[in-house]
Amino acid sequence: MGEEERFEFHQLPRDVESEVRAQAKDTAELFEKWCENSNSGAVKNTSILTDHRGLSGRMKFATFLYNSHFQSYQKDSFTLDFFQSPVVNSVLTMPSSSGHPAPLSMASAVTSVEVDQVPCTLLSMNFFDRLKSSGIVRENGAIVKCFDEMYDNFLVSDELRKVLIIKDSENYDVFGAKDRSEFLFKVFTHITLGGPVNQYEDEVKPYLSTGKLLYKTLLTVVKKPSTSKLSIASTVLDVKAKVDEDVVFPWRQVDGGHPQSFCYLIIDNIKRQVTAWYHTWH
Repeated sequence: MGEEERFEFHQLPRDVESEVRAQAKDTAELFEKWCENSNSGAVKNTSILTDHRGLSGRMKFATFLYNSHFQSYQKDSFTLDFFQSPVVNSVLTMPSSSGHPAPLSMASAVTSVEVDQVPCTLLSMNFFDRLKSSGIVRENGAIVKCFDEMYDNFLVSDELRKVLIIKDSENYDVFGAKDRSEFLFKVFTHITLGGPVNQYEDEVKPYLSTGKLLYKTLLTVVKKPSTSKLSIASTVLDVKAKVDEDVVFPWRQVDGGHPQSFCYLIIDNIKRQVTAWYHTWH
């Protein structure tokens, strides 16, 4: 791509939620429990995961086709072009003072970005077996309860949430820094923590099954011809859009950040597609 050529984006009518639903009947039933008003957001063709227990219609997906081959060293310029694209700005939404989603284009023009590449190497849910071996989850899958406490606006009432977010908890080190940086861990964490008034599950299976299918749906996996082993071909970026020094997406600087306000760009360089997965805690 020439030095002055920019990445351009065109929206695709992809429905990530429907793709996840189609993969397993029990997950479809689970999504019926969690999701309302699918594809009924204010922006056409944006699939919305709406957890009636707390995600409040703010967990969203949008997929775009881009024009030129992406290389990892271009992550900053790619992301800036993404957020400065009129197409993207008309599709991505954020909470407004009216309480209804508003296009990102309603905010001031993005001038800079923060970008971190997210490790994405795990191909097995065995990664979470330690939840049982450490006593966070019982052998039958039940999540071990604890006394209620508030932490970072979360009501923590079980050992699973403690290990996910409370750094000085007894079991926090069950997952090290490298483990927590993995995209699979982040997917599981976001689904498990939910929204501001989330009613949590008593068993871990729904979180694991939903996390697994969402992870598989968002990523592209290929088989290496030389070894016949599977590997993940997608690039995942954890991104923030800024106006001058203030974050405007996925949360506004004036509101402060929150672990459940996030935006990931999942880049499939084979198809030249990028999917934005984002949620705003508000």
